[in-house]
Amino acid sequence: MDAGSGWRKDVGMSAEGAVSFAADIRPLFREKDVRSMARHFDLTSYEDVSTVADRILGRLRSGSMPCDGEWPTEQVDLFERWIRGGKKP
Repeated sequence: MDAGSGWRKDVGMSAEGAVSFAADIRPLFREKDVRSMARHFDLTSYEDVSTVADRILGRLRSGSMPCDGEWPTEQVDLFERWIRGGKKP
């Protein structure tokens, strides 16, 4: 984890094959992200995240999600690969 940003540097960096929610995507969401979005959807839930994945990606790409700073490009790209790969659980 990068002490300055709170972003995990080790998540998804070796995921060159199939990207899954459980192994690659769920760990991208910090507890503060989960709490912040709880009234809209559950970031710990595969069903919720897969349902709104395109909206989340749009917000990630625009830099408006999460509200305290942009995700590193590698993590946004990983999220997009998950969507394009069929949103595997």
